[in-house]
Amino acid sequence: MKALIPVLLAVVLDLVGFGIVIPLLTFYAEEYGAGPVAVTLLMAVYSLAQFLMAPIWGGLSDRFGRRPIMLFSIGMATVCLAGFAWAESLALLFVFRTLHGAAAANISTAQACVADSTTIENRAKGMGLIGAAFGVGFTVGPFIGGELSVHGLAAPIWFAAGLSALNFVLAVAWLKETRKPDTVRPTRSIHPATFFAVIKHPIVGACILLTFVMTCAFALMESSFTLFAEHVRDLDARLVGRMFGIAGLTMIVVQGGLIGRLVKRFGEGPLIPAGVAILSISLFALPFAPPVIAMTAVFVVMAIGQGISSPSIHSLISKRARPEEQGFVLGTNQSMSALARALGPTAAGWIYLGGPAWPFFVSGTILALCLPLALTAVRQTKTKESGLG
Repeated sequence: MKALIPVLLAVVLDLVGFGIVIPLLTFYAEEYGAGPVAVTLLMAVYSLAQFLMAPIWGGLSDRFGRRPIMLFSIGMATVCLAGFAWAESLALLFVFRTLHGAAAANISTAQACVADSTTIENRAKGMGLIGAAFGVGFTVGPFIGGELSVHGLAAPIWFAAGLSALNFVLAVAWLKETRKPDTVRPTRSIHPATFFAVIKHPIVGACILLTFVMTCAFALMESSFTLFAEHVRDLDARLVGRMFGIAGLTMIVVQGGLIGRLVKRFGEGPLIPAGVAILSISLFALPFAPPVIAMTAVFVVMAIGQGISSPSIHSLISKRARPEEQGFVLGTNQSMSALARALGPTAAGWIYLGGPAWPFFVSGTILALCLPLALTAVRQTKTKESGLG
């Protein structure tokens, strides 16, 4: 696990920079005249770029190594964050946000680093550490963004750009190649036929589809929450940042330590439908929770549901992929997640116009309906393991 420390540090710093923007993105875009639909579309283009780039980064890392892909994408993120802070029009915000999303697709490469450096038995724990890195990013990032917003909404974004530059320097110095030299290099190229082959796999495909549905539902809520908090609950960027920060702290506790114990006791399978059910119930409760204590408590419950289900799904996917396919398969999974995070916000703005609480109700309903899919994915992972064709 010591080999994962530089990888986790790179992920943490990358996600802190991303998390800084979360609580103020809505407020920042509204200064340029963006309405609810434009605000959520600004979130959608980021994830759409991730959708397109995640399997490419993962596949390239299978061929050329994890380190060069991580370094290039981190450097690209630095430039894009600086451009986002400098931008003077809504159109430029969309341009730099899209490019930043392409750079942020490197999480698939980070997951491949984890797969390279862990045994099958420790895979869930390794993926849990990546989840904990997400938790750190979503704890420290939104909190910093909210607190720095009192100095102007652009100030936290410039800080994020500086942090990304530091991430690049540290990655150059400490990040080592994790891809084993004796691993067979894949001969396939990235094309739609290969992409759909992963989705249709009898074991991996069900888990990837479940990831897609869950992420789409969660993105509906996430992209419209700040609009709800600002216009219905009269909260500012600082309070929103603190709420996201507390939820992120919960993710650290769950994914950084608790998930390993839960997997040893129950296995990944039972944790997935349990996490889906917790998410569904908490989403229905969110619009009824008054600020700030009750609303934050619901956020904590959501973080618990996400914290036990997400690394369990990633672990099952990784266990069913051959060593030479880790980057591509995990990249495909990340890509489907990114597509869901693009579709969710795209719909969220329009759903929000029908009623500020409707995105939460729709999200909760989607998750409730995907419980049978969760049970199906778990049953499929109990069948005989087979490779991708």
